[in-house]
Parts: sequence; structure tokens; C-alpha cells
Amino acid sequence: MRNEWILFGFISAYLYVAAGVYALWTTLTTSVEWAGTAALFVSGSLAGIIWLYFWLVYRRIDPRPEDREQAEIADGAGVVGSFSPASYWPLGIGLGAAVIAFGLAADQIWLALAGLGVVLATTAGLLFENYVLHDRRRG
Repeated sequence: MRNEWILFGFISAYLYVAAGVYALWTTLTTSVEWAGTAALFVSGSLAGIIWLYFWLVYRRIDPRPEDREQAEIADGAGVVGSFSPASYWPLGIGLGAAVIAFGLAADQIWLALAGLGVVLATTAGLLFENYVLHDRRRG
């Protein structure tokens, strides 16, 4: 996690500096352009949240092989995680999101709420997909 928190720290600091320079630059030309200044400041704050998360996690966990200078390639070998080889749930999430967008664009709140229901149901299906597979194998 060392590389991640350093990267997001630089991104956050850069965006804060860019917001200050942008505000100063627009002040010197006309007046402060608040939309761009606020967007850069908020982007720096969001990158700062990610930086803080990675920094806190880095302090709490043991160093990964990527974080150790003396690590060998074999230290990173092994199972990374368990992933489903094929799943149709993301398709349902995308279709539900499209229904939400269409409902909002057409000013049909009932359609957007129906799409929200589809997104929530398919997200739950994606979340619990592996639990169902494990239960079938045991029984």
C-alpha cells in the first residue's frame, strides 16, 4: 500500500496547488472563476480521502511483497482471490442503470425507481453469487 498512498498524496497535493494557481490566474485576468476552482478543490479533497484510506491501511497491515525492498518474485505467488469465471449480474446492473437514466431523462420518477429496484436486486445477486454456489456444492 506504500506506493498507492504516495501516489494519491501527490495527486491530492497537485490538485490543491492547481486550484490555488487557477484561482489566482483567473483573478489576474478577470475575476475568480469559481466553478473550476471548486472542481479542482473538490477533486483534491476526494483524492485526499483515498490517500488517507491507503495510508491508514498501510499502517495497519503487514507489508506486501510489492512494498518490501528485499522481496523476491516468488513472494507474490499464490492465489490472489476467487473470481467467478462468468456472470450475467453486471449486465442486469447496467440495464437497470440505463432504465434509471432513461426514467430521469423522460421525467418519469416511477421508471427511475423501478430501475433502482433492478439495480439493487442485481447487485445483491452479484454479491451473493458465490455464496449460492458454495451452498450447492455442500448439499
